[in-house]
Order: sequence, then C-alpha cells, then structure tokens
Amino acid sequence: MIDSSSWLEISESAYRKNFRFLKRHIGQDVAFCSIVKANAYGHGLAEFIPMAERCGVRQFGVFSAEEAAAVMACRTADSDIMIMGDLPDNNVGWAVENGLSFWVFDLGRLEAASRAAARCGRPARVHLEVETGMYRLGLSARSLGAAARRILREPERLKLEGVCSHFAGAETSANSHRIENQIEIFGERLASLRRKNVTEFRRHLACSAAAFTYPKSAGDMVRFGIAQYGFWPSLETRLRHEATGGRGKAEKLHRLLSWHSRLINLKTVPSGKFVGYGNSYQTTQKTRIAAVPVGITTGSNAARATSATCSCAACAARSSASST
Repeated sequence: MIDSSSWLEISESAYRKNFRFLKRHIGQDVAFCSIVKANAYGHGLAEFIPMAERCGVRQFGVFSAEEAAAVMACRTADSDIMIMGDLPDNNVGWAVENGLSFWVFDLGRLEAASRAAARCGRPARVHLEVETGMYRLGLSARSLGAAARRILREPERLKLEGVCSHFAGAETSANSHRIENQIEIFGERLASLRRKNVTEFRRHLACSAAAFTYPKSAGDMVRFGIAQYGFWPSLETRLRHEATGGRGKAEKLHRLLSWHSRLINLKTVPSGKFVGYGNSYQTTQKTRIAAVPVGITTGSNAARATSATCSCAACAARSSASST
C-alpha cells in the first residue's frame, strides 16, 4: 500500500460534543435534523453519515434525490431522509417507494406525489413549504389552502409530515425586520391550517443561525447545517449567543476536520541562512527545520478533486452559512 503524503481526519468526539451542545440548546422536545447537502458540507457522506448515526442522529436533510440516494447507500441505521429541493416528477415515485419525505412547494409536485402514492400503494410523506418572504420557493396562502384540502381528501395517498419555510439570512441583524416578518407570516399560515382542522404535523423553520438568534422559531424541529460541523453561521451569531449567557467552556463548537501529514526530513540550519526558495525566511539563530511533503501539487490536486461540486469544507462553510 502506498502511503499518502497527507490526509484528512474527521473527529467523532468533536461531532458528539457539537451534537450534545446543539441538542441542549434547542431542548429535548425539539427534533434535530442534520443537513448533509453538498457532500455533508465537504466532509464526505460515506464518513459522516455513519458517524452522525453513532452519535444519535436519525434525521437527515438533503437538497436533491441524487443526494438522498447517496445517503441511503451509506446509512447504517433506520434514519429518515428528507429531500428539501430538487425532485423531478419521474423520481417522486422512487421517493415514495423508499419512504423518503420531501418538500412540496407547488401544487404540481403534490399532484405528482398523489399519483405516485396511488401506484405504490403507500402514502407520500410530504412537507408543505410556505412562502413567507424569501421569494424563491414556497406555496402562497391560496395554494397552501388548496394543498391542505387535497391532503384532507386523500389521507390514504398524502401524509402531511411537516409545514416549513426558509429564512432569508438569519445570521445577521441587518435582516432582522425581514426575518421577524417571516416568523409572523409563518404563524399566520399555521393558524389558517388549524382552522381547516389540519394539525398533525411538524413545524420547522429554524436553521443553525435562527436556533441561536430567533429561538422562538425552533418549532418542532431545527435543521442544523453549518453549526453541526463546528462553524458559527457568523461572528454576530456567536457574539449574540455569548451575550445571552452562553459563555461556558462546554458551550462552544468544535471543527470536525483536521489536516495531517508526516515529516520526511529534519535538519539543523545555522543562524543567518535562508531556507527554501528566495529570501522569504532567514534564520536568526541555530534552527531545527522539518520538511513536510505537501505543497503546490497537494493543493491543486485537492482543488481538481472538488471543483466539479464545489464541496470542499471551506467553500461549503462560506456558501452554506446563510442557508442552514
């Protein structure tokens, strides 16, 4: 076997600490959903899913049917999988057959779910996504009413698992007015469902940032993305948490990934000598120098490996902080 010059390690103990911290924060009555889109934010599904299950996670959220299939292939427990985004109509039947739940943000998908359930002989597990002010995806008030009426008519085909929405930037107070308005609209939509006697479902609205900055939005489940991997959604989120009493030593997030290499040479260099290319470093005293076998090729190979999906940990941390 040829040894690699460097490798990444994922710390299960760090994840267990993060999971326990986040569960304590939201309370035992609120479900924990682990968001694992973008290859578990670059941590690798095959490694992350079994580790998270060993720590107690039983609910995973993905963006697409393709990601759901990847999670199914590596889960080791009877964990639930929720598809929050891309699910073509020709894949809806596959999701229903495999007992996966999925978001419905237009009536066309609800129609596809009903047809698939009739073919499969089992109900489609749906989450109704409500438009609250992000204006990307979501059912209008009128469409939500129509969806509720159909679910009531077809209980053998459509099982309402949840009612949900998505915040438009809960990690910064610059968006506070918009977020507060979303919370209010979400409450109004829930009230409209109660008036139709639709009451048995999970309410989920909060992401990592909202769990700390808008705790009233936690509902019945929090969708944790960036925080579970050890990153605060923003510096402001961390500071606001600390300002409200979260200063204990145990109340911190731990990074899961660490990069390792090995030494291939040690040598002693006299004082006043330049080390490496050019004159970038000069010893000021007798110095012990270690050579590590990583450099430009290591970085460029890693970049080539991840550029197709942009799923490296750094990119995932930057691009996903505002969404989960």
